Amino acid sequence: MPLTAPQTMIARIVAGLACLLLVAGCSRQEDKAFEKQMREYLLAHPEVIQEAAIKLRQKQAAASASVLKNAQARLERDPRDFVANPNGAITVVQFYDYRCTYCQAIAPEVLKLIANTPDVRVVFKEHPVFGSVSDSAAKVALTPQGQSKGLELYRGLMSQKKLTEPRLDTVISSLGLNPQAVRAAAGDPAIAKHIQDTRALAQEINITGTPTFLVAGQVIQGADMDKLDQAIKRARSASYEALASTPAHR
Repeated sequence: MPLTAPQTMIARIVAGLACLLLVAGCSRQEDKAFEKQMREYLLAHPEVIQEAAIKLRQKQAAASASVLKNAQARLERDPRDFVANPNGAITVVQFYDYRCTYCQAIAPEVLKLIANTPDVRVVFKEHPVFGSVSDSAAKVALTPQGQSKGLELYRGLMSQKKLTEPRLDTVISSLGLNPQAVRAAAGDPAIAKHIQDTRALAQEINITGTPTFLVAGQVIQGADMDKLDQAIKRARSASYEALASTPAHR
């Protein structure tokens, strides 16, 4: 099958690029002639650049989807994480830091989501990125005592506009826990390993900031409750459609 004019030109561009890489086999004069020809063609046919950009975005999206799929079990089903509404059919994963102002701003909305939509299970990923106090708070939250208080501890820590070590102890005490005992439990190396694993997972799936939410393969960065709600609605709709298509529900 003969090549179309754009395909022929693209083939020539590829061949020319190969030639440029093999410097010993191409003269400077040929290089300049090719560069001029390529520039003229791209100026006359800018849609080629657009097509290449679209193809690149598609390739990147496919690669990202593959990475998220491979990480799904670690994102959604790590038994070490605290989970709200554990029997929910739709899973939201949240990476956060207690000293992140955006995490603090959206925390009340996250708590409302948990209270008002029992079909949404929320996985809490402790991802401290703002220094030692953040590390301390994350470790406290991952202790058996901290997980027993779950959402109460999350609410208490997120309500601290400037979380410090003394304020962390105050929140622990306000929940009827012994700060010294909780701090001792927080020193368990298994907890440090848990946080290390979460950081590695965040790096693997290219999470660059907090808060970050994941819903059914979609990544929502920042405190954008509208996008999060839309992602949950799409996931719920897809879940219903999948259920309706099963033989038992036809």
